[in-house]
Amino acid sequence: MTTARSLARFLSRSPSLPVPQPVPQPASVSQPVPQPVSQSVSLSVSLRCAAALATVLLTTASTPAGGAGAVGAADAGRAEARTTSAWLPYWDTEAGYASALAHADQLHTVSPFWYTATADSIAGEAGAGDRRIIDGLHGKGIKVVPTVVETPGPAAMAALLGDPVERATHVDALMAIVASRSYDGIDLDYERMSETSDAALTGRVRDGYDRLTEELCARLHALGKSCVVTVMPRVDGEGLAFDYAHLGKVADKLRIMGYNLHNALADPGPLSSLDWYDRFIGYAVTVVPREKLEVALPAYGWNWTVGSGARAGHVTSREAEALRERVGADYTFDPVSGTPHFDYTDDDGEEHEVWYQDAKGSAAHLRVLDRHGVRGSGLWALGFEDPQLWTALER
Repeated sequence: MTTARSLARFLSRSPSLPVPQPVPQPASVSQPVPQPVSQSVSLSVSLRCAAALATVLLTTASTPAGGAGAVGAADAGRAEARTTSAWLPYWDTEAGYASALAHADQLHTVSPFWYTATADSIAGEAGAGDRRIIDGLHGKGIKVVPTVVETPGPAAMAALLGDPVERATHVDALMAIVASRSYDGIDLDYERMSETSDAALTGRVRDGYDRLTEELCARLHALGKSCVVTVMPRVDGEGLAFDYAHLGKVADKLRIMGYNLHNALADPGPLSSLDWYDRFIGYAVTVVPREKLEVALPAYGWNWTVGSGARAGHVTSREAEALRERVGADYTFDPVSGTPHFDYTDDDGEEHEVWYQDAKGSAAHLRVLDRHGVRGSGLWALGFEDPQLWTALER
């Protein structure tokens, strides 16, 4: 069984979403891009001038104490309840936004997947910064903490993170993003930097990322903003670029991506498993306070053409179930992994194997979180999910 891969590989080679392209033209996005009602924002902040921009914007746009961005204010008295955050995909904004509004009472945070950091800029995807979306979520009492992913590889990121001047400039650019709208914080989803088997390089990335997150989180906290860090599971030799103990100290939330156990270029198999969850959560709770942990559940699947060696096709949980019904395949639930799957033969005579996740499987995985005392959950991604998942999240 293939071990977990970083979401960076997921994005670049076998994505559940298209590779983010830091350009303003919708035509450059491989999936259809919905047109928001309000004016789309394509934000590109030069890292060289971000310090000045951040100073001006943060002075005028910081959230007052006790406002929507106050750390912990919205979560008071909810220690025993399950809390959920979710990502909002920029290429299917309207479906995800509708889902967020419909289930606002179960969401504390939504992270629009809006920004991409390169070596010298941070760019917004189509629709980034849409005030209609931000205001609508805030109106439902949901924090808006946009996600930033990075494109440089491990060597480039190690150099940037290891240079105090370059690192400070990068933090300035991230703070400028936060100040550009009424955001409640930021979510760093930096994964490409982990794509190396070189232990020394991994160590440089990890040390530099420790410094970056320490500096960024301190500045966010000074403004009452949330600092969220998304990481790969630390298990089976994966995720070593992420210092869980350090991140658990400086960040408000540590989101662990509980998916991609089998990716689109691997052999067919489950996206996650009960044993895998037990192992990576079991490690996480030894070094991170439980109240800071969130385990993100998958709401998608892969459709493999058996024996072809070709990249599997992506399906959302809803699409997978619709496909199963359309082809008349039996629903099969694997009790070992806690994952549904089915087989079928297409019109060209090719055999397919589809593994995905639904509410039944997610409920089984949530019980693993409960055994470890972790009540924080996440979702990749809004609009993808089995509608019954929300009932499972209530328990």
